[in-house]
Amino acid sequence: MHACLALGVGAGVAVADTCSQDSVALRGEWGQARFSVEVAETEAERARGLMHRESMASSAGMLFVYPTSGPVSFWMRNTLIPLDLIFLDETGVVGHVHHNAIPLDETPIPGGRNVQYVLEINGGLAAAIGISEGSELQHPQVSQEIAKWPC
Repeated sequence: MHACLALGVGAGVAVADTCSQDSVALRGEWGQARFSVEVAETEAERARGLMHRESMASSAGMLFVYPTSGPVSFWMRNTLIPLDLIFLDETGVVGHVHHNAIPLDETPIPGGRNVQYVLEINGGLAAAIGISEGSELQHPQVSQEIAKWPC
């Protein structure tokens, strides 16, 4: 997985407006960012997630896609690196950010009641960039008819 992280930590910094299966863009009052992602859309892929990985590029992440929105909870079983978990609704809007999930911790991390997508990135990046509730995600998996930031 090779891509660059384009951070717009201020207004007016543009990130290319292209949608592809292997990258996500996020935007908010803080600016814009792009991550290369692996998409976990099957039950087996979601169950495996980022387990057993010893590192992840700062420009990388994993996008978990659920068939419908609902309550979602994660844990860090067999996950060796700290992660930020960004929980999004069916329109691609961030409803909750869990910062710096602790490696190997099996304590449930609830994301909310209306979650359809979860983006995992390296721990500490969400705060460093400014990703927060209300930020918007752009990705072709988000139904383009209702996406807050369509492709």
